[in-house]
Amino acid sequence: MQPEHKTLPVGAGAEARDIAVLARAGTGPGVLFLGGFMSDMLGSKAEALDHWAAEKGRAITRFDYSGHGQSGGDFADGTITRWLEEARAVLERETEGPQILVGSSMGGWIALLLALEMTTRAPGRIAGLVLLAPAVDMTRDLILARMTPAERQEMETTGALRQPSAYSDQPYLITRKLIDDGEAHLLGHRPVALGAPVHILQGVLDDEVPWQMAIDLVAQLAQDDVVLTVIKDAGHRLSRPEDLKKLIAAVEAIA
Repeated sequence: MQPEHKTLPVGAGAEARDIAVLARAGTGPGVLFLGGFMSDMLGSKAEALDHWAAEKGRAITRFDYSGHGQSGGDFADGTITRWLEEARAVLERETEGPQILVGSSMGGWIALLLALEMTTRAPGRIAGLVLLAPAVDMTRDLILARMTPAERQEMETTGALRQPSAYSDQPYLITRKLIDDGEAHLLGHRPVALGAPVHILQGVLDDEVPWQMAIDLVAQLAQDDVVLTVIKDAGHRLSRPEDLKKLIAAVEAIA
């Protein structure tokens, strides 16, 4: 059976946009996949999880952020606030019962923010998190921190900066709005308590998210049950067959 294609309206007025969702019915706890910056719900990690869910009869939901993939909206309007709102809407309106949040890169940061919200908003909704090279606080620590003075000046002057991407023919569009908005969502180095188990997968050869950031995140999650798998020969994508096996095993361990 194929997953069901759905369209979820989010926002109102000028902020209204349609979010593309793929949902597979099954038993719980379900899996909610949150992709990375400029990625979509048809990538190898999401597809591997869907194949696993189909085999095991498990529920899985995936979606494209606005400005990504099959969803409406303009990528240039994207912010962490906006994409977090969409993730929240998918969780609350398209899933039932406890969910395992699987967040890749930027999706790892959004998964943490969403899980943190749910500790008071809907306790028990998050069964656990599996984070792949989580790009926590990426707007400040991974994007802004790496800009040259000339690039910062260009972004301040024009409102946007285009940077080459190692994963796409399309350059990354970095807007000043994205960077400024990210400040409201920084986890910093403060303790974070989610009340759910967390498994982090991180490659040592990751050029986008340094593996030391995963160590720092483990320290932040001091009150939670955290497993960190460091893969010494893996890069950022974590999409090789052996990486996908580790991803599935991490989800199964929580499920």
